[in-house]
Amino acid sequence: MAAVKAPQRNRRSLSALAGAVALTTASIGLWATSSTTASAVALPTPDHVVVVVMENHSYSQVIGSSSAPYINNTLKAGGANLTQSFGLTHPSEPNYYMLFSGSNQGRTDDSCVPVGSISAPNLGSELIAAGKTWKSYNESLPSQGSTVCSSGNYAQKHNPWFGFSNVPTNTAMTFAQFPTDYTTLPKVSFVVPNLCSDMHDCSVSTGDTWIQNNLGAYATWAQTHNSILVVTFDEDNKQSGNRIPTVLYGQHVTPGSSTATTYNHYNVLRTVEDLAGLTTHAGNAATASDIAGIWN
Repeated sequence: MAAVKAPQRNRRSLSALAGAVALTTASIGLWATSSTTASAVALPTPDHVVVVVMENHSYSQVIGSSSAPYINNTLKAGGANLTQSFGLTHPSEPNYYMLFSGSNQGRTDDSCVPVGSISAPNLGSELIAAGKTWKSYNESLPSQGSTVCSSGNYAQKHNPWFGFSNVPTNTAMTFAQFPTDYTTLPKVSFVVPNLCSDMHDCSVSTGDTWIQNNLGAYATWAQTHNSILVVTFDEDNKQSGNRIPTVLYGQHVTPGSSTATTYNHYNVLRTVEDLAGLTTHAGNAATASDIAGIWN
C-alpha cells in the first residue's frame, strides 16, 4: 500500500507546488506591470524641455573644471549630474542622429546629408504626430529653414532634423529666434550652438559662458515654471572612452543629485520622449530605460 500511497502524496505535493508557482508567477506579473507603471508615473510632466548639445569634450574636461563655473556651480550644483554618461560613436554627426532618432540612420561620417532623405521616426516627427510642438534653435543658421551645409561657424552636420522628410524645415529656427517669453517655447526644443560656442573650435570657458549668457535666464525661469534644461555633449575628445558630461536642471530635478547608472544618447532620447508624454519611441530608444534617481 505504501508503494501506492507515495505517488498520491507526490501528486498532492506537486499540485500544491504548482499552485504556489502559479501564484508567485501571477504576483511577479502584477509587480512587473506595477513597476512599469510606476516608472512612467515617476517622471514629471514639464511644460517645456530644452536640450543643448555641446561638442567634443570628455567628462573630466568639463565637470570639476574651473573653466566651466556655470555648468559646475549652477547647473550641476543645483541640478543633476550623470556621472556615467556616454556618447555612442565617433565622429560627431552619427551621435546627433542617435540622440534625435535612436539610430545613426546609416551615417558614419560628418558629410552633409541630403535634405529630407530619411523617413524614419524621430523625436520631431513623434512630437508633431502627437499634436505637440517642436523646434530647433541653431546658432549662425543663415535664416529660418535654411538648408545650407555650412555658413561661417554654422555646420549642418550638427543639425540632424534636416535629414528627415517628416520634420518640416521651417521648424529649424535661428538662435536669434529663441524666445525671451519662455512660455512660448515649444514642448521640446533642441539648441545647437555654432562651432565656436559649442566648444568644438573654442575653449571650454567660451562654451560655458555662452550657455550662461544665452540660456541662464531660461534655466533660472525653469526652476519655478515646470520646465527642464538638459546640457549634454555629442562625444568626448576620443581619449576617455566616450564618457561625456550630461547635466539636468529645472523644477523637477533634485538639486545636487547624481547617478552613476550608465546612460547614453538613447536613454536621453527615451527620457525626453517620456517627459513629453509621447507613447512612441524612435529606434533604440524603444528599449532604453529612462534616466532615474534624479527627480524630486
